[in-house]
Amino acid sequence: MPSAFDLVELVPVPRAVNGPKRCGVVIDENITVWAAPGTEGTERWLRATLGAAFGVPLRPGPQGVRDSVQLCLDDTMEPEAYKLSVLATWGIEIRGGSPAGVFWGAQTLRQLLGRHAFRRAPVRPGIMYGIPHQIIEDAPRFRWRGLMLDVARHFMPKDGVLRYLDLMAAHKLNVFHFHLTDDQGWRIEIERYPRLTEVGSWRARTKFGHRASPLWEEKPHGGFYTQDDIREIVAYAAERHITVVPEIDVPGHSQAAIAAYPELGNTDVIDTTALSVWDTWGINPNVLAPTDNTLRFYEGVFEELLELFPSEFIHVGGDECPKDQWRQSPAAQARIRELGLAGEDQLQSWFIRHFDKWLSARGRRLIGWDEILEGGLADGAAVSSWRGYAGGIAAARAGHDVVMCPEQQVYLDHRQDGGADEPVPIGFVRTLEDVYRFEPVPSELTPKEAGHVLGTQANLWTEVMEDPARVDYQAFPRLAAFAEVAWSALPAPEERDFADFERRMEAHYERLDALGVGYRPPAGPRPWQRRPGVLGRPIDGAPPNR
Repeated sequence: MPSAFDLVELVPVPRAVNGPKRCGVVIDENITVWAAPGTEGTERWLRATLGAAFGVPLRPGPQGVRDSVQLCLDDTMEPEAYKLSVLATWGIEIRGGSPAGVFWGAQTLRQLLGRHAFRRAPVRPGIMYGIPHQIIEDAPRFRWRGLMLDVARHFMPKDGVLRYLDLMAAHKLNVFHFHLTDDQGWRIEIERYPRLTEVGSWRARTKFGHRASPLWEEKPHGGFYTQDDIREIVAYAAERHITVVPEIDVPGHSQAAIAAYPELGNTDVIDTTALSVWDTWGINPNVLAPTDNTLRFYEGVFEELLELFPSEFIHVGGDECPKDQWRQSPAAQARIRELGLAGEDQLQSWFIRHFDKWLSARGRRLIGWDEILEGGLADGAAVSSWRGYAGGIAAARAGHDVVMCPEQQVYLDHRQDGGADEPVPIGFVRTLEDVYRFEPVPSELTPKEAGHVLGTQANLWTEVMEDPARVDYQAFPRLAAFAEVAWSALPAPEERDFADFERRMEAHYERLDALGVGYRPPAGPRPWQRRPGVLGRPIDGAPPNR
C-alpha cells in the first residue's frame, strides 16, 4: 500500500495527509474567497498570486458557501499550524492557529495547484485547474527557519531582495537575516552619518573568484538601500509572515565604516585615512577601536536601525575579529587595564556586552556569531553557531538561545559537487543529500538544553556570487532541502527518505522553473552556469573562513 506521502509532491513534506481522492475542487472564475478578521493579508496574497496566475478574480464571497476558499483562525491550534481541507461539500478551507498558519496553508494550496500556479499570468487561458479532495494537517518543527543573505560583498538591488522574500515564503521560511555591512560595503542609509553610504557603499574594483585568484573586475561595485527601501522590504516581509533581522557587524568586518569615518579605527596603530572600502576577500585586520567615540557612533547607528526594524533580535556580527591591532594599540591596552580585563578576548566581550545591555534596555535582544562566546558570553544574548556545533552546544548548556547554522552543513556558498565544472568551487562539498540529512539539534544536548535551539538557518555569503543568477545557483535546490529540515518533523538523518524527497523535487523543479529560479540541475551546471578559469579553493585544501 502506498503511503499518503507517495501521493503528494509537496516541499516541505507535511505532517499528515488524508487523501487525496480522485474528484476535486476547481479553481475558476466562479470561486470566491471569505477571510476571517486577521487573515486579510492571505486573502490579498491569494488574489495577487493565484488570481494572476489563472486569470480569475477570486472575488470576496460569504462564509460557508459552495465553490469558495474559506480562511479561518482557530486558537486551539499551534500558532503556525494549519489544516487545509478540500471538501466535496463546498470547497476549500484553510484553518490556522494564527494568521501565519493560514498563510502557510495558502502556500501549500498553491503547490497543490501545480506549476502554473507559480506563474504571473495565465499560460493556458480557459484551462480549469483543480485540487483533489483531501485534508492536510501541518505545523513547523522550529520557530526560526532562516535564510541569511549577504548583500555587503555583492549588492543585491531591492527587487532581488523582494524576490527572495517570495522564494522564502514559498518554502515556509520565516526569518530573513539581512547582512547589511562588512569590509566590502555598507548597504543601509544612516541619516546622521551620510558618509557611510557616500563612501562606504562602493569599492573601486572587486576580486573575481576566491581571494587567491589573480582575476579582478576592474569597475566600481556598490549600492545601498535608502531608509524607505528598508521600510518597504520590512513591510513586504511582514505581509509574508517573515521577520527581518538586520546585521550590523562589530567590532570586526568594519573596514567600510572606517573608510568612511577614519576615527573609528585604531588610529594609533595605522593611518586609517588611507583606508578605502576593501576590494578582496578574507579576514581583515582593520577593526574598530574600543573607544567611547566608537560606542557612541554605533549607538547612533542602532538608534536608526531600531526605528526601521521591529524584530526582537538585532544581529551584531562579532565574528572574525583579529586582535593584532588591539595588542599593538596603546589606547586599547589602556582600556583593557582601565576595565580590569584579562586581555583582548575579554575586550571584545566588553564591546558586545555593551550593546547587549543597550539593546536590552530598548526591549530588543542581541544575537551574534559564536565568537561572542570568547571572553565570556553576553547576558541575554543569543548565538548563531556557525563554526560547527560546538558553539551552539556551549551556549545552550549555559542557558542561551541558539540558531544552528554550521558552515560544514548549511553554508550554501560552498560547492555542491566535487566535479571540475562546479563554478568557483570553494569550501566543503555539500550535496543536496548532505543538506537534507542535516540535523539542527545536537544529540549531546539534554531535552531542556535542546529547548534553547530556536531553530536553524542557511547562509549565503556572496564573495563569489557576482549577480542574482549565481545566488540562485548556490541556493537552489539545496534551500528546498533545508526548508524541509527546518519545517518538517523528519526522522533521524540516517533514516530520512532522500529518494522520496528527490521524487517530490521532480515536481518542485517545475515550480522553480515557473518562478524563474536558476537552480543547479541534478545532472550538473548548465554551460552558462560554469565559471571556467575562475579559481576556487582546492578541493583537498582546508575550507576558507567565509
